[in-house]
Amino acid sequence: MNSSLQFISTFWSSSIGKKIVVAITGLILTLFLAGHLSGNMLIFVGEHAFNEYAYFLHHMLHGAGVWIARIVLLTALVLHVVGTVQLTKMNRAAGQSYNTDGTQRSSFSSKIMIWSGLTILAFIVYHILHYTARVGNEFNNPEKYEIMLDGHVAHNAYKMVIDGFSWLPASIFYIIAVTLLCSHLSHGVASIFQTLGLRTNKTEKLINTGAQVYSILIWVGFVSIPVSVLLHLVK
Repeated sequence: MNSSLQFISTFWSSSIGKKIVVAITGLILTLFLAGHLSGNMLIFVGEHAFNEYAYFLHHMLHGAGVWIARIVLLTALVLHVVGTVQLTKMNRAAGQSYNTDGTQRSSFSSKIMIWSGLTILAFIVYHILHYTARVGNEFNNPEKYEIMLDGHVAHNAYKMVIDGFSWLPASIFYIIAVTLLCSHLSHGVASIFQTLGLRTNKTEKLINTGAQVYSILIWVGFVSIPVSVLLHLVK
């Protein structure tokens, strides 16, 4: 084993290394959520704007951009989940809690971090199968979802989202998952700052408040989409 691989192996094997990896991957995923939400909000602008956004994403860098993003996000997600699970096991074996320590007050969000995280993972798999792989639906049917967009043949992502959330069980599952996600964020975002050594006694209140506000904004944004579809405010 060369020195680089040995360093990576040693770093990952340590609890400090895992915490840093979990923090950095958590930051990547947190920033992705903000970007993903800002794009999804175009559904309230209108069908053309939303489909333009979807077309841009899938044709960025001649189609390679979306795959680069998927690989980075999938890698970050796997490392984040595996690191968190292993840290939880290590700390339980030592009679400690990974989610809380002497400098942090225990909260409901922190206590269910591992369970909310695994539920979110299950939702992500479902969400990918539903909207990306389009398994178990007709979203790949060109007769229903193929349109002309600015002279190009494109997928009607707007109609796909409307049809997807018009099915009540899908919307309910989505809202539950987003709620758990935001519970996860309310504790996780603050933990990122702590792990990276950016949270001090002076900044703790500001960071905790910022994490709470961020998680609320993310919740309101994402939940507003299925609710608006179900209420026929977007159609």
